Amino acid sequence: MRFSDRDRRALLILPFAALLILGYWWSSRDNSVKLVAASAESIPAAEKRLLRVKQLAATVPGKQELLKQVSSELAAREKYLIQADTAAQAQANLLQIVRRVARGQGTGIDLRNIEIGQAKAFGDRYGEVLVSVSFESGIEQLINFLADLTAQKELIGTSDLRIGFANVKQKTMPIRVTISGLVRRELLPDRKAASF
Repeated sequence: MRFSDRDRRALLILPFAALLILGYWWSSRDNSVKLVAASAESIPAAEKRLLRVKQLAATVPGKQELLKQVSSELAAREKYLIQADTAAQAQANLLQIVRRVARGQGTGIDLRNIEIGQAKAFGDRYGEVLVSVSFESGIEQLINFLADLTAQKELIGTSDLRIGFANVKQKTMPIRVTISGLVRRELLPDRKAASF
């Protein structure tokens, strides 16, 4: 069998490379004796820890029952959110509620200016839609209007109320009230997607 020049050079270098690798392995190995430490935990401490784990495991069914109860209460309360497919529809629903209350018995308020506000976040799970209305009425009509608003089944309320100077002759005053209603958070536009 004949070797080429290249093969002969590789065979000459091979023993030196093997010696270098062996020397590196020998010098870098750890000669210290490894000691396995015994557990610092005693049997009574392990028994206490086991007892604690058993106590925690015993509370799980109660916590699951509490979670079911709270979830059902949350679902019952969330059914009073303004129901809509979009934020604009929710604002339209809120405006219909405000108009219905304004025309209601005991109020008879004629809404003059209507402004639709920007939908915004309300906490981590909900959104808020806003409608501002302006009208002129007496104090009794205003009180009836606000009372009727709070009597609605939807989760709505006033977030701003401004009362101007009263007209003494007619016993009326200009009023601007902003009404907000709660909606699901999914109805709000995603700010991250909208910003560039």
